[in-house]
Amino acid sequence: MLARSPIISSPVKPFRPHPLLRNSHAQTILATYWAGHKIPYAARQHYVLFDDGDQLVLHDDCPASWKPGDRCAVMVHGLGGSHLSNYLVRISHKLNYLGIRTFRVDLRGCGAGESLAKRPFHAGCSDDIAQCVETVSAMCLGSPITLNGYSMGANIVLKLAGEIGGGRLGGVDSVIAVAPPIDLGYCCRNIGRGFNRLYDWDFSRRLVRMVEGRLEIDENCYDGFRFMEKPGRIVDFDTIFTAPQCGFESAEDYYTKASAARVLADIRVPGLILTADDDSVIPLEIFQMHPRSGSVDLEITRGGGHLGFIAPRSLVPDRRWMDQRVVEWISNLDGPKKLVTI
Repeated sequence: MLARSPIISSPVKPFRPHPLLRNSHAQTILATYWAGHKIPYAARQHYVLFDDGDQLVLHDDCPASWKPGDRCAVMVHGLGGSHLSNYLVRISHKLNYLGIRTFRVDLRGCGAGESLAKRPFHAGCSDDIAQCVETVSAMCLGSPITLNGYSMGANIVLKLAGEIGGGRLGGVDSVIAVAPPIDLGYCCRNIGRGFNRLYDWDFSRRLVRMVEGRLEIDENCYDGFRFMEKPGRIVDFDTIFTAPQCGFESAEDYYTKASAARVLADIRVPGLILTADDDSVIPLEIFQMHPRSGSVDLEITRGGGHLGFIAPRSLVPDRRWMDQRVVEWISNLDGPKKLVTI
C-alpha cells in the first residue's frame, strides 16, 4: 500500500501505549516488523569519501519548497539498520512534508554503501558523521542542521555533539537522540540478561550476517578476517571483530571510548534524549549514572519499548507516537508551529 499524506498532529500529547501493546517486548517487536504504508524512494544519493578511501552514502530528500537557509536534519540509523529502516523512512517523509530537508546516512558498509567500505562502522564513529555534516553544510549554505539518531545512531550523534562542545561544526545547532545506549558496556551487560538475551542473539546474528555478506563481495575486506566460531552475543562479536578491526585494544576499551556518556556534559546546543522507562535494550539507570549538559532535556515515557512507542489512534492518528514527537521537536526549533492533521 502506497503512502498517504503524512498525518501530523500538534501539540503531541504524552505517550500512552496501545491497550493491546502494553508489554515492552510487544512494542519493540511489532515496531521492528510493522512498516506501515509504503513510501516510495525518491532521494538523491551523495557519496562521502574518507581519507582511508572508504565511502558512505547520504540519501537526500529535498522538499520542493526547501531553499538555502531552511532547516536540514542528518539522520543516523541503529545497529543492523540502514537508510531503509522503517523509522528513518517514515520520519524523513514527515519532516519533508513540513519543508525540512533530510539526509539519511548509511554508515560504512550499510545499505547502498555496502560495497564501498573496507572498514566497518562502530557505535562511536562520530568522525564519520562529522564529515557527513561538513558535506551537507557545503550543499546547504546557511542552513541550520539537526543531528538525529536512533539507538546506536543516537549514541553517535550525542557523542559528536559533545565533541563539538562550545565550538562549531557546519550548521549544527541541535541534537535529538532516541533510545541512545550512552554507556555501551552497561547496555551490553544488560542485554545479556533474562529475556533480553533474545535481542542480544538477534543483534549479533545480524552483525555476523553483515560481515559475511561483505566478505562475499570482497574476500580481502577486513584484512581477510574469518569467523572461526560465530558469536552469539554482542560482547563476543565486539571482542572478536569490532575492537580489532576498529583499532581498539578490547571490547571494554571500545565501549569506554565510544560511549557518549563521556561527553554528555559538554554538549552546548539544545538537545533532547527520548527514551522509554521499560526499554529492555537501553536501561533507564544509565541516564541517572552519567551527568549531562543543562542544554539537553531527558524525556522518559511510561512504556514504549525500544523504538516502539505505538499508541492508540485516539492519541496519534497513525499510532506512531515517536514520529510525531521527533517531528514536533525538530520543526519547533525555528519557532512554534501548529502542525496539521490530515
